[in-house]
Parts: sequence; C-alpha cells; structure tokens
Amino acid sequence: MAPKHLVLLPGLDGTGELFVDFIAALPESWTATTVSFPTDGFLPYTDLRPFVVAAASQLGQFVLVAESFSAPLAVWYAATNPPNLAAVVICAGFVRNPLHRWSRAVKALVKPWLFKLKPPRTIVEYFLLGRHAPLGLLKRLRDALQTVSPDVLSGRLEEVLDCDARDDLRRTSVPLMYLEATYDRLLSSSCKDEFSQLRPDTVLRSIPAPHLLLQREPQKAATIIMAFIRSLPSSPD
Repeated sequence: MAPKHLVLLPGLDGTGELFVDFIAALPESWTATTVSFPTDGFLPYTDLRPFVVAAASQLGQFVLVAESFSAPLAVWYAATNPPNLAAVVICAGFVRNPLHRWSRAVKALVKPWLFKLKPPRTIVEYFLLGRHAPLGLLKRLRDALQTVSPDVLSGRLEEVLDCDARDDLRRTSVPLMYLEATYDRLLSSSCKDEFSQLRPDTVLRSIPAPHLLLQREPQKAATIIMAFIRSLPSSPD
C-alpha cells in the first residue's frame, strides 16, 4: 500500500516535542509517529538504533523524516533495506562530523556544565531559530532542552563530532530527499553536497529558514515533503 504515515526522528534534544507544529501542518489523511530518545541517560548512536526499529517494525509503508542529529540514524536504518520503508527525508542533517576543523575546539567546550546554562535569546535565534522567533517556539525549545540531562546533551554532541555514516549512505537505495535550511548557521552547504555526491539521485530542496526548519517553517516543509512523496511510484493522491 502507498504510504500515508511518517516516522519522525528528532534533533539533539531527542524529545520529539518540537514536531508539534509540523505534524499539525500535515494533510488530515496523514498520521505520524514521533520517536523519542531517553532524557536521563546518554546512549550512543548504536544504542539508539533499536528505538527506530521499534517505531517502524509494526507499521505498513511509511516515510522516515529525520532532522539534524538523527540523520545518521535514518541513513543507517535505510541501509538495512526494511521492506516497509518508502522513502527518507533528511532535514538539515549530515552523515559525518559537520564541524570538521572546529571539532577540537568544540569538544573542549561541550561539557555538561555548558548545557546547564540558559543561553540568551540572541544566541538561540542566531544558531537555531532565526531572527524574531515566536516566543511560544522559543519557550517550547527551552522547555524541551531542560527536560534532558546535560550529560545526555553533551554526549550526543560528542557523538555528532565522531560520527561517520557515509558507508551506510552508499548502501541505501530507497528514494531520498535532502531538505536544506538556507539560513543555517550550524551546518554548511557541504553537508548537503555530501549527500548528493554519495547518492547522486538525492532530491535536493531548500527552504529560507534557520537550522530548525521544521519548527520555523512547518507549513513550507510539509508542502515540500508531501510533493516529494507524491512523486514516488505508487504514491497517494
């Protein structure tokens, strides 16, 4: 059967709480499963894989949507060739360390104490939400981050700096779209380029948005993702 269900993999917070506006922007005939990761104990990427498998194993045909931190997980899962996976959408994601030459400096900073601080709105907007972010979205982001242990956030960021899922990406064959945030101040365009180099058939789309594009532009993102899914063989109307 043609897919009418999304499985959503969250960003660094791992809570899934930040998908609410994107889910609301989906067509009424579509449903979504949000995957959440533990908030009180750090798990490396390899130990987060069962959460993806558990969410998808009981479903019919579905499309996997992964943002940022979860992109390597989505690529790994796609490389296992699950029969019910119709397509993968990567939102502002990467398959290996996106910071490259800044890795050593960032590793020295990303200790748990850093995540105990409350960054000013200007910093959050600059790196994540973009200028003039709605106060409700800013609060939702801060609330989500506050539910996660600083040790977990620190550990996940270190995982990002050490990850390399390029071989997994090469083994994927499912239809793939990369959705780029053109105002992203965390990831460079090289992350998108790596997808197109390793999977030349990757569908590339962009949205004028900051790194958290599903949160700042949920309707635009939903429209683009639905258009991609409609273009798939045997896709729903």
